[in-house]
Amino acid sequence: MSTPIRHSAAPFSQPGWRLWPGLAIASALIVLAMAGLGALVWETSLPDMSQLWRSRYLRTVVIFTAWQAFLSVALSLLVALPVARILARQPAFPGRAVLLRLMELSLVLPSIVAVSGLVSVYGRQGWFTGFANDWLGASWNLYGINGIVLAHVFFNAPLAARILLQGIEGAPASQRRVAAQLGLGRWWYWRAVEWPAIKPVLPGLAALVFTLCFTSFAIVMTLGGGPAATTIEVAIYQSLRFEFDAGQAALLAMVQLFICGFLWWLAARRGLTASLLPDRRVAAHRSKAGSSVWARICDGAALGLFVLFLLMPLIAIFLRGLPGMGAAFFPQGSFSGNPALLDATLRSLAIALPAGLMSVSAALLILASGSVGAKSALTRLTSVAAYLPLMVPPLVLGTGLFLLFRPSLGSSNQGLILVTLINAMMALPFVLQMLRGPMGSLDLGSRQQADQLGVLGWYRWRWLHWPRLRRPLALAMAYGTGLSLGDFGVIALFGSPGHPTLPVLLYQQLGSYRIDAAAATGLWLILILLALFSLFNRLGTPARKPGWTTNSPRTVTEPEHA
Repeated sequence: MSTPIRHSAAPFSQPGWRLWPGLAIASALIVLAMAGLGALVWETSLPDMSQLWRSRYLRTVVIFTAWQAFLSVALSLLVALPVARILARQPAFPGRAVLLRLMELSLVLPSIVAVSGLVSVYGRQGWFTGFANDWLGASWNLYGINGIVLAHVFFNAPLAARILLQGIEGAPASQRRVAAQLGLGRWWYWRAVEWPAIKPVLPGLAALVFTLCFTSFAIVMTLGGGPAATTIEVAIYQSLRFEFDAGQAALLAMVQLFICGFLWWLAARRGLTASLLPDRRVAAHRSKAGSSVWARICDGAALGLFVLFLLMPLIAIFLRGLPGMGAAFFPQGSFSGNPALLDATLRSLAIALPAGLMSVSAALLILASGSVGAKSALTRLTSVAAYLPLMVPPLVLGTGLFLLFRPSLGSSNQGLILVTLINAMMALPFVLQMLRGPMGSLDLGSRQQADQLGVLGWYRWRWLHWPRLRRPLALAMAYGTGLSLGDFGVIALFGSPGHPTLPVLLYQQLGSYRIDAAAATGLWLILILLALFSLFNRLGTPARKPGWTTNSPRTVTEPEHA
């Protein structure tokens, strides 16, 4: 047998090389966060902290922000828990796979687009409003806390249900077999199997949903309805954009950071798990608790209402936006195209694609550093820093960087570069979670055999990691790009009203009550998002070569992660 050839790329496989790039990324994240927060403190004169309870406006903003986030978390989990239990015990539900994909897409659905659909359904002239007024005799007003909480439930209940479903399906098979043999009913099955499976997930899930609702911007900006329904994030934006009061913005940013950081600290103390994003590698298991005809009817009715709740705003966007697509692209019979819409599209893609690429690249480097040897303090530092954007909201970070770089921001293009950087940081925790499982899927035997054969460097990546990571990387790129494509918070601070992105253009149309034009723009944004997901899915699917069969080794080494 010939001696194994050690390739010239061997030095790039040494643990030190894998550690330092990820550590550099983590250090850059910490430096950016500290620089942004430091700029808030040192470049502005912080008002007296007593203003928080002496100023009625600031006190109202803080209390309302916490209250609406608490209500949103409670209602989201109240909807998500029964949905997850139904999907777990009804794996043969028609359209289950499509519903799961729709629930996952709620993470990247642009909030300003969904708000336009919610307005069409629940607004003053909406379908639900007419039904509530005419048939139920109830008075419904979308604007204010009603609309804010409704929109947050629309976004977060599907994501929470998908994560809870993953926890339930991850219950030990031995427990499920024993429960099936004993014929446990729903209540006892819940106590013995489901509750122990989801209990470790709940602290982190509640912290995630609370943070997303606490830092919500586009939803509150559109549906807030006045000063009484203003959150900290919107108050920061107003202080910088309209009142030019950087001190008040800094004070509110510090309050928001303290509340979010304290919440994540509590969640970590309760045993924060890493499974805070959907994972498609779990399988459904039917329980005896959902096998009767009456149980299947009730479960089907509940899932039908949930699907209707998810689809009605999207259907409204399609029905209102489709007739106006022609006018949106060719206004007043012009055949030269709509320059505002085309420019906004190009500007959005110019921000979203680099942001997605940056987040995926940073995630790979961080995961590579985390796989080096034992879990040292340096590897733990990279993991903690990667989730820093969840604790430091994008608008808070953008506020500090805006104050720090304000003297040197001479053109709008420089502001867009900063927006791209912040959007990449915002997407990093979600992209990292998608790649963590596939990155660690290489078993110990394969790694040892590769070491013995001298398969290192580029060759190790090409033949061992790439087949497992091709589809997850494409999905992570799609999510990272989609999150940036629908961003409205940071671009509203740095962008120019005369040069909007698609979300900003949509907000301008909603603000001027051009509902049909807003529906057309929202539909166009959804179509771009679907096109991007389709494109990345195609890029992540390996081309079938003639002669490959389902039993070929290539199929075995490419597990379905996407």
